[in-house]
Amino acid sequence: MNEWLMDIGRFIVQMSVLTLLVVVAVVVIARIKGEGRERTRLKIEELNDRLEYRRRRLTLAATEPSARKRLVKAFRRDDKSRSRSRKSPSEPRPTVWVLDFRGDIKASGVGRFAEEISSVIAAAETGDEVVVRLESAGGLVHSYGLAAAQMDRLREAGLKTIVCVDKVAASGGYLMACAADQLRAAPFAVLGSIGVVAQLPNVHRLLKRHDVDVELLTAGEYKRTLTVFGENTEEGREKFQSDLDNIHALFKRHVAERRPDLDIEAVATGEVWYGRDALDKGLIDELGTSEAYLVSRMEEARIIGVRLETRHPMGERLGMATSKAVEGAIMRVLERLDASRWEKR
Repeated sequence: MNEWLMDIGRFIVQMSVLTLLVVVAVVVIARIKGEGRERTRLKIEELNDRLEYRRRRLTLAATEPSARKRLVKAFRRDDKSRSRSRKSPSEPRPTVWVLDFRGDIKASGVGRFAEEISSVIAAAETGDEVVVRLESAGGLVHSYGLAAAQMDRLREAGLKTIVCVDKVAASGGYLMACAADQLRAAPFAVLGSIGVVAQLPNVHRLLKRHDVDVELLTAGEYKRTLTVFGENTEEGREKFQSDLDNIHALFKRHVAERRPDLDIEAVATGEVWYGRDALDKGLIDELGTSEAYLVSRMEEARIIGVRLETRHPMGERLGMATSKAVEGAIMRVLERLDASRWEKR
């Protein structure tokens, strides 16, 4: 019996080693073949087709089983008719290009966003429009300044641009959003925050208490205004505040140029407003979600989603899959432990 168990154990170990070697070989080959290739790919999705597919599935589910075969035949006839109309359209339909921007504090997705905009500008035709589903609470001035400049490229290319805010477009996010020809937001979306903030700690007194000196050398009168370790001066504070005021003035001018009917002084207080109040203030043009707007356009236009995706090497994909599996297993265990508190004993 013991020898049989030992044979089984040796077989399992050998198979594990063999599997590991195969995985390593696949990763190495994939990495060698992937060198020099483009690491991104443009993913295109026709949202009209996706909605129609789901509608048909629900319609079939709600139909009596005896009538489903006739319904499927009707769907096929519709597909043939649609295919013929696409080959020889009586009047070409415009295209609505859909882009997404989810911003973090560094607006780290701006490079990808810029490439997506370049692709759309190159492909769009007269009468097309661009919908940007925007979600960002803002962040670094220079990062969101670049992101806003990318939005301006759509306007400069003559493309009608609709920005839809379902959750939040505040501070740098609103800096981007106001570049649109039309700005829509959900009733409880957060908008505004037209202001500038900066803060930093100062531990000079703590260091002084422990006899620690900090030498700060600069060339240029205002190379450093406020510092974390040194003693801050009133002159430095005034200069720092002056810089913030200047950035705020640039922010206000940017918004006022793109939304000339907005009372910029009334809203440039750093406050935020929810969708309904933002409409009253003139920060947005209409209330509504991005999904509702896109569905309303599907009758007369093709809705095409555009997204630039990063192509991860085989090794990274295997690693991410393993990590996701482990994370999922851990979450299931935690959920089970949490649920067990409420079980009857």
